[in-house]
Amino acid sequence: MHVPDGFINAPVSVAAGVVAAGAVAVSLRGARRELGGSAVALAGAERTAPLAGLVAAFIFAVQMLNFPVAAGTSGHLLGGALAAILVGPFTGVLCIAVVLLMQGLLFADGGLTALGVNITVMGVVTVVVAYALFRGLVTVLPRGRRSITVASFVAAVVSVPAAAGAFTLIYAIGGTTDVPVGKVLTAMVGVHVLIGIGEAVITMLTVGAVVAVRPDLVHGARGLSTPLKLRIGGELVDAEPAAAPAPVAARSPRKLWLTGLVTALVLAGFVSFYASASPDGLEKVAADQGIDKNTEEHAAAGSPLADYGVEDVSDPRISGGLAGVIGVGATVVVGSGIFWAVRRRRTTDAGPTHVPESV
Repeated sequence: MHVPDGFINAPVSVAAGVVAAGAVAVSLRGARRELGGSAVALAGAERTAPLAGLVAAFIFAVQMLNFPVAAGTSGHLLGGALAAILVGPFTGVLCIAVVLLMQGLLFADGGLTALGVNITVMGVVTVVVAYALFRGLVTVLPRGRRSITVASFVAAVVSVPAAAGAFTLIYAIGGTTDVPVGKVLTAMVGVHVLIGIGEAVITMLTVGAVVAVRPDLVHGARGLSTPLKLRIGGELVDAEPAAAPAPVAARSPRKLWLTGLVTALVLAGFVSFYASASPDGLEKVAADQGIDKNTEEHAAAGSPLADYGVEDVSDPRISGGLAGVIGVGATVVVGSGIFWAVRRRRTTDAGPTHVPESV
């Protein structure tokens, strides 16, 4: 659903850019809390910050894997639901923003003048809708891992057509063609409901895999353990919580991080070659409905990595694979750097804990 330059007029693109910038600014403040905001949370922050960079790189890699959804149409992960559930909604918005920035600057994917539109639609809308629905579901469902995976599936399914609806609204306000909005809405939501199913499967499997091995690293799984029940007088009651164990060193996320990074590199560097070559949902709708008549050439069209290939490398398999590996590497470096800076800023702002001197 990467919107190119020329689909939306300049005033609305600027307005969307302001909305996106405001969302990123709010997310930077919120991510400081999610990545570590107190002395008690610092151990968790040490583990969450690198995971956030990995999540951005993983989303970049999986977005290269277009899957067929209908005759002549493909879809790919948007990633808002996945990011929000794994690392939190504020950090999730930043993850998607980093991915979109890397794609726009390095690979000429998604217009630069439309960057605000893309962050708003693919980042803010998907994260807000998915996380709100996810939290609502895990509140009413029985607490446990299965509820987390079920809630992640439903949240991801809904987030994709919601993003399609948000794009249609922006097009209705600032579209550069005269296609009836009703036709655009029907076509966009229809195809993106199908894409949402693929998104939901990927999100559910990924969240389920991480929860199975390291539930402590999943933001959406915090506080969802099922309390022990005792049967007293024929009724089930909550058991008294056990005394807190002595503090132990937090388990390093290094193994999970390395496994995730290798997976992202394999997906982007090898599996992406077998992705569907059909146009994605927005491209197909744009071509069928004629809303792509004013598409402009991308400002980064001359990038040596444009269109996910390496310039002067003739073999398409090698060219695309190298581009994918470079993209994953750049995204994990930039993303991790941003998240570490956010975490350190929060730690610095919090300052050292004052311990009063004994009298």
